[in-house]
Amino acid sequence: MLIKDVMTAKVVTIPSDTSLSDAKRILQAHKFRRLPVVDKGKLQGVVTEHRLEHVSPGKATTLTVWEVGYLLEKTLVSKIMEKSVITVVPEMTVEEGLAVAQKNKVGALVVVKNEKSREVVGIATTNDFFYKIANKVLGIGEPGTRILVEDGGEGPALEQVIGAINRHKLKIVTIHMLTPPQKPLKDVVVHLDSKKVDALIKDLKAQGFAVTIRNR
Repeated sequence: MLIKDVMTAKVVTIPSDTSLSDAKRILQAHKFRRLPVVDKGKLQGVVTEHRLEHVSPGKATTLTVWEVGYLLEKTLVSKIMEKSVITVVPEMTVEEGLAVAQKNKVGALVVVKNEKSREVVGIATTNDFFYKIANKVLGIGEPGTRILVEDGGEGPALEQVIGAINRHKLKIVTIHMLTPPQKPLKDVVVHLDSKKVDALIKDLKAQGFAVTIRNR
């Protein structure tokens, strides 16, 4: 899966001459946490909800309401935006994108057409990764039953587990391995498309596996 498969393509952007007050209104209206700043089709920076709050006068300020309003109206996002933006391209794999985000400790990646043009074509946030990747991998929201087979996650043991599933004519929705601490072998969690798994569990236990139904 690539970044273009999970990113949000319809990105709300603002020019660098946008006032802080307008930027705050746009963030609040769309319930966003960040806005890419774009001039003449090129990415210039990013203004975030946190950055706006940081530069806005606090409750302890001696400024009047009118003075605060004037300050926010006259100060442009170009003065406070983050200019060093972490970007990725649409053709990057999601694994690469996640590694970039984790390395730079950011919750969103601005997607540009290419590094030379700096044209914003999307944004990939933590929610995009969770909802569009993790949910599919874990089968969240999908019907059926999830079983945990201890020590069944590799080699001949995994072949036995899959063979038993096939014999019982059950469909695998998702499958992933777990590496429990201080255990030599991996466990396997299999999400099946049916709630009728008693016969399968009995079969696997007869082969010596410890099997439990896993909450989902």
